[in-house]
Amino acid sequence: MDFSWFADPFYQEYLLEGFVNTLWLVAVSAVGGLILAVAVAMARLKGPRPLAWLAHGFSAVVRGTPLLVQLFFFYYGVGRLLEGIPGIQDSLIWPILRDPFFYGALTFILSVGAYSGEVLRGALLSVPPGEREAGRAFGMGPLQVFFRLWLPRAIQLCLPTLTGEMILLLKSVPLVSTIALMDLLQAANIIRDETFLVYEPLMLIAGIYLAMTMVLTLVLRQVEHHFPGMQPMRHRWLPIRGQTPPLQ
Repeated sequence: MDFSWFADPFYQEYLLEGFVNTLWLVAVSAVGGLILAVAVAMARLKGPRPLAWLAHGFSAVVRGTPLLVQLFFFYYGVGRLLEGIPGIQDSLIWPILRDPFFYGALTFILSVGAYSGEVLRGALLSVPPGEREAGRAFGMGPLQVFFRLWLPRAIQLCLPTLTGEMILLLKSVPLVSTIALMDLLQAANIIRDETFLVYEPLMLIAGIYLAMTMVLTLVLRQVEHHFPGMQPMRHRWLPIRGQTPPLQ
């Protein structure tokens, strides 16, 4: 095994840029996707019938097509289509529209929104109606009931599943290497092409992704443990046959 190339600042710069872009993609896609998921879930449950159908169709299309196809559609399809609009290249938003990061983040946001939206919809349906009625009995308005009672309770129910979605998002990021966006896999491909080493760059990237997945798992596990209503019971007394519970 030859890892002498790792000491080269030229390759370190590629790896650092790919690592930063990977983190930004995960952060932007997770936040934007979860916000979209809430909107999709509420549109399915409480929106007007045309909006509910639209949300259902969006979820069906996104979940029924490969993520790589969606990425190509936005980057090579929509991106090329925007180039032909008169005056678009002279506008202030053109630097954003021509950046592959924008299309990668857009694709992942839509994907997270579609999958997590269905998860959240099921969790919202699982919340007992009595909890919302109790909020209304205390004088809360519809928005207060939703944001202070219904949504937190639903997140509590589906938080482990949402944690799995975030880990899948992290492992989906290498797909952006196909649209010329510098991520960790793209950096590894450049190193492979210039050093003619096949296994070493890929082993390094696999190790980095494994470490990132472990850190993300630990962070999300702490979120689960400290989320309101999901704190673990500590020093719980376990009854043994023939013994009585200790006095509290």
